Amino acid sequence: MAKLYFYYASMNAGKSTNLLQADFNYRERGMATMLFTAAIDDRFASATISSRIGLAAPATMFDAATDIAAIVVERHAAGCIACVLVDEAQFLTAAQVDQLAYLADTHGIPVLAYGLRTDFRGALFEGSARLLALADALIEIKSVCACGRKATMNLRVDADGRAVAEGRQTEIGGNDRYVALCRRHFTAALAEAREL
Repeated sequence: MAKLYFYYASMNAGKSTNLLQADFNYRERGMATMLFTAAIDDRFASATISSRIGLAAPATMFDAATDIAAIVVERHAAGCIACVLVDEAQFLTAAQVDQLAYLADTHGIPVLAYGLRTDFRGALFEGSARLLALADALIEIKSVCACGRKATMNLRVDADGRAVAEGRQTEIGGNDRYVALCRRHFTAALAEAREL
């Protein structure tokens, strides 16, 4: 029975690297995969999943209007798709996560979704919330706070490195905009930002 997997972590934990390694493992064995990434993420080349350590692979971009299931089912009919891999899964809509579950349940295609669990305020993203509810397996990819504890939160910072407590849920950025912290340091930094 195929499963829907949600691999989640804080920023800079290696989610894209893990996804690209999983994709390589399938392709090395002669199995076809389909990769998806969020159209909103414009940090690297368009229609590409890129990791900070230099790995990259072409991917189909998705936005809120993309029918992922229809795209995969069409390709699967033309030639067996062994696995679907989704990067930046926090940007999926709840309906798209339902489509991923449908692919696993009805078409027997394993789906590996990689993304953030929470935003810079500690609130769930829509896609992550639905994945937490529906995924057959929840796998945390570990990252480390500067204090040595497990980093589970994503602190947004401004150009001067100061914590940001307000703003749009989605603002694309990497190390220049976000710092992965343990809950204790995240809470303290957010409280300080709110006092300013």
